[in-house]
Amino acid sequence: MLSRQTLLAEPERVQQALVNRGMPADTLDPILDLAQRRLALLQVDQELRENRNRLSSEIPKASGEARAAMVAEVGGIKAQMATTTADLRVVEEELDLALMSLPNLPDPRVPVGPGEEGNVVIDTDPPGAAMDFAPQAHWDLGPALGLLDFERGVKISGSRFYVLREGLARLQRALIAYLLDVHQANGFRELYLPFVTRQEALRGAGQLPKFADNLYHDVEDDVWLVPTAEVPITAFHAGEIIPAEELPLRYCAYTPCFRREKMSAGRDVRGMKRGHQFDKVELYVLCEHDQAEAEFERILKSARGAAQSLGLRTRIKELCTGDLGFGAQRTYDIETWAPGCGEWLEVSSVSTCGAFQARRSNIKTRAGQDKAHLVTTLNGSGLGIPRTMISIIETWQQADGSIVVPPVLRDRVGTDRIGPAASKA
Repeated sequence: MLSRQTLLAEPERVQQALVNRGMPADTLDPILDLAQRRLALLQVDQELRENRNRLSSEIPKASGEARAAMVAEVGGIKAQMATTTADLRVVEEELDLALMSLPNLPDPRVPVGPGEEGNVVIDTDPPGAAMDFAPQAHWDLGPALGLLDFERGVKISGSRFYVLREGLARLQRALIAYLLDVHQANGFRELYLPFVTRQEALRGAGQLPKFADNLYHDVEDDVWLVPTAEVPITAFHAGEIIPAEELPLRYCAYTPCFRREKMSAGRDVRGMKRGHQFDKVELYVLCEHDQAEAEFERILKSARGAAQSLGLRTRIKELCTGDLGFGAQRTYDIETWAPGCGEWLEVSSVSTCGAFQARRSNIKTRAGQDKAHLVTTLNGSGLGIPRTMISIIETWQQADGSIVVPPVLRDRVGTDRIGPAASKA
């Protein structure tokens, strides 16, 4: 969440940053009006308190009608103060809700652009050896092997669900365990987190109120299925003051993720690319502001290195202002090549969020007796499992329709090649 101080001190800079994100030029007008109303009410409250205190100090010195008049006047001031306090509470709530609806401000280094077309590819792995056969897309290859079942996924749960069987199920399980081990070796501490979360955690991470329509909500118990492990990891230190000597804190965690995907209308959702339930290994860092650049590079290196170790071709893309996520100041996407689909698939978005989530979640740090201040948070997928699986399946497929298991996963999968399912039942 943006600070009130920044909003009031630099409204023109804030508005221009929001325009660069694709928001209307008058976005800040009603929010600035609320901020000015708040300041005006605070001033009225201060004046009323001063008058009350002045009169209260004079009452003991007065007598008779003068004393009675002062007592009555103090009573009237108290009534005005109660009204002002109530008005101030309403304005504060409206202002907080309005600030919660504003996205983070882009880093000045982020290229300005309206959307995906403004993103900039900054590095690409060289192509590997060319295939001597026409590669199949995973939505053809998987069902042909009897290992990827879209029909039964729909029968069980509805559209955008699928079932992995035997070899592909083992491959996915092995992939998750491998990624957690890789990131732990790179300095990230593993967490096993709840898969449901409270409303406060979603607000703190920046998912609410903006993305309420995209989340699964149990109304009776008021709990929400996690859309990403970023949410419970942010909540892990909510309301805490972390000793400065403990920073940076680096975490990795596996969770399933649940999203209604209402915002993906018109986008390519074929196969395993975009489902309502998917698995992900998340990387997350809390640090001082001056540590953020190094930690951004650490997350990027760990995530990209994991993809490359699987034998996948990768590229890095910097997102422009119009394509940044809600809470991000700066984002690099890691993509892997899927030769059957014939496209690059995003398997990780590495983002620095500055104090945006820390302010919403009240996460601070302090060195010794110094004043506590907000931490910086960063996050990135390490990796998103379905699209990584797509790239593995399509990259390692063979002319006979089988799939070679990447060498780093073979001990975990228990075989070096995945072929047809033993049973088609």
